[in-house]
Amino acid sequence: MIQSKLALIGSFVILCICMSLYFPFPNNVMLNARTTFMSFPIRDQAGYIPLGIMGAILFIIALILLFKGLKKYHFRTILVVLLIYAFLPKLLITAYQETVASGITAISYDSNGKCNFESVGQKIANGECELVLHNRSNEAVSFELEFIDSFFIEDGVRMESLMNLAGPYSITIEANRKEPIRFKELLDLSDVPKHIESGESSGIHFKLTDGEKTRTL
Repeated sequence: MIQSKLALIGSFVILCICMSLYFPFPNNVMLNARTTFMSFPIRDQAGYIPLGIMGAILFIIALILLFKGLKKYHFRTILVVLLIYAFLPKLLITAYQETVASGITAISYDSNGKCNFESVGQKIANGECELVLHNRSNEAVSFELEFIDSFFIEDGVRMESLMNLAGPYSITIEANRKEPIRFKELLDLSDVPKHIESGESSGIHFKLTDGEKTRTL
């Protein structure tokens, strides 16, 4: 089954390097990515990302070496490797959070949060955001939450970060608990020069702060 041990070892080493380049912890490495390939951000609002492109090229090289290192079952093996590569980081992060992590490093987010804004008068808007956070540690975790604007919003125009007018938000999540969190605020936008009038966004992002420690999710 094995045609070249050297090619297989090279493939394994390169795949490990690729995974470490943009490992999605403790921060969301895809936060501002407009174009992605596997776990690599290829382009963001500032243009192409050289390190992401290099990682994508290395990943393709690793698959080629894997193909050359085997005598048969090429496509089946590559499919298995792709699945492992896609899911292994999440499994490793979950294992770490449930055993060793503490504080905000033990907080996970499913990226399914959403916000909705509705104008209710001149320079006044209703803002409502919903998200679910999971404390995977055996101790309660307290932190402050601050919203981050989506990358696709026009430069300087605020949307999700409008919620910070009523923040930052102090949150405590008990041990081993998944907590649905809902924010509903009446926002005074009179001192915000560039902002949306109304709108809805999904897959929202935010920053967690606990003393000197911060995470972007």
